Amino acid sequence: MDNFTVLGIETSCDETAAAVVRGMPPGPGEILSNIVFSQTEAHAPYGGVVPEIASRAHLEILDGVIERALADANKNLADMDAIAATAGPGLIGGVMVGLTTAKALALAAGKPLIAVNHLAGHALTARLTDGVAFPYLLLLVSGGHCQLLVVEGADKFRLYGSTMDDAAGEAFDKTAKLLGLPYPGGPAVEAAAAQGNARRYPLPRPLLGRSATEGNSLAFSFSGLKTAVRQLVQNGAVDVNDAAASFQAAVIDILRDRCDSALSRFLREFPDLEKPTLVVAGGVAANFAIGSALTVLAEDRNIRIHIPPPKYCTDNAAMIGWAGLERLAAGASDPIGIGPRARWPLDS
Repeated sequence: MDNFTVLGIETSCDETAAAVVRGMPPGPGEILSNIVFSQTEAHAPYGGVVPEIASRAHLEILDGVIERALADANKNLADMDAIAATAGPGLIGGVMVGLTTAKALALAAGKPLIAVNHLAGHALTARLTDGVAFPYLLLLVSGGHCQLLVVEGADKFRLYGSTMDDAAGEAFDKTAKLLGLPYPGGPAVEAAAAQGNARRYPLPRPLLGRSATEGNSLAFSFSGLKTAVRQLVQNGAVDVNDAAASFQAAVIDILRDRCDSALSRFLREFPDLEKPTLVVAGGVAANFAIGSALTVLAEDRNIRIHIPPPKYCTDNAAMIGWAGLERLAAGASDPIGIGPRARWPLDS
């Protein structure tokens, strides 16, 4: 077969999404449609995602989103080689809606079911968009995750280090709330930071410069930084733009330091790679300042870097369809009885 065509479904948090992708590993693939319905307005009054509201919204609109994805791709279920859906990790109610729908479609159309790890979707996006070859170093940085991993195959991930407390995206959201910025917090902090002085407030950089001999050398920590922002706000009036810029600069320093250490380890373990590659994925990868800083790091280290376009960094179904396609091409599928998972470590 020259190409596979896969319907992808994503409902792990507050985006209801469906997409049709076509191609063969290692990519790049073709995105025939990619429909994302954001629930931002529904959750904005609460300053964060409310699981019950999210799952109810998925249930109400998913069928229509799938119909539109198929129509935009000019395809029907019979044209699909498989149905792929996020099976975790995520908000369990939302994951159940998407996975159950995928099971029904797979049974009705007689197609294989592919249960996709949401994080694998992010991890493999650079293959969908740019055809990046295995192995590569991955910085997965999102609202719920901050990890450095080696990606050696569609189902083969090796963890270098992860956050010891908060994820970077979570720290962005909580900082936005502390500064009175609107939801969603990540883009709001980025916009404010662009107008601010990043040297105004001396915020901490937890674990910065930790060497490999000290243990947890590739771990992240953002809790102390978040606490410092809270104390800054509690101690008196602050300039919101300057505080946002100072916070973002601290996050950038932490991410750059950890990536630099991880690249040294990656190059030691894979000394014969012709084109060593760093991939940055996840919602926080859409932050322009972070992407620019890591691009400079990669250029300094003579490393290739791939950051997918912003719309493919945030949650979407094209990445789920592609991750399913990668597994399908490897001969994998899942039993119809497979269950959803609230937690599902990528290196498990």
